[in-house]
Amino acid sequence: MSDTRHPAAGGDARSDAPARLPDHVVTDRLVLRRWTRNDEPALSAAITASVEHLRPWMPWAGGEPVTPDDRVRWIDSCNHAWREGGDAVLGILLADGTVIGGTGLHRRAGPDTVEIGYWLHIDHTGRGYATETARALTDAAFGVPGVDYVEIQHDRANTASRRVPDRLGFTMMGERIPTDPPAPGEDRVHWAWRVTRSEWAGGGYSPR
Repeated sequence: MSDTRHPAAGGDARSDAPARLPDHVVTDRLVLRRWTRNDEPALSAAITASVEHLRPWMPWAGGEPVTPDDRVRWIDSCNHAWREGGDAVLGILLADGTVIGGTGLHRRAGPDTVEIGYWLHIDHTGRGYATETARALTDAAFGVPGVDYVEIQHDRANTASRRVPDRLGFTMMGERIPTDPPAPGEDRVHWAWRVTRSEWAGGGYSPR
């Protein structure tokens, strides 16, 4: 699990807003799309089932459980931000619609950089879904004008999250000290991984 803030151009975006980030990506096994209000029960159930697995690494998991109304308000807020050119906060679903996690494309690293975050339901770890998600979102992010870098960050104690950017050939750029309150399992040093548009497009990376 990497740090994520929970967990394509559009016709009605403001003309001065950044290009909208992709909000619907399909892979061989997964559908990555924005949450809707109708997803609240399945999303809440996935978080509840996995909260002890998530709590060591995801600061937002410390605030669980939340009420259905609060979850719906959060979904509405995420979708409003996306329409204004902000983050794309997405669900990870199997082809049959089963919710197995959350992901997102985040602009917090600057206008030319998109950061990928992800978390998975405890019953769906160890199957390559996080790597498949990050690969697809990297492809999608570089389809957005002005995005030249894609990053993944994780706490250095989170060895499972490290395997995703490492497998995809991202370069470890160094350590960063986060400003957000820590999750219980974190040691307060984040590892930052990056791939450039030219490296990804040119195959200059080395997937492991």
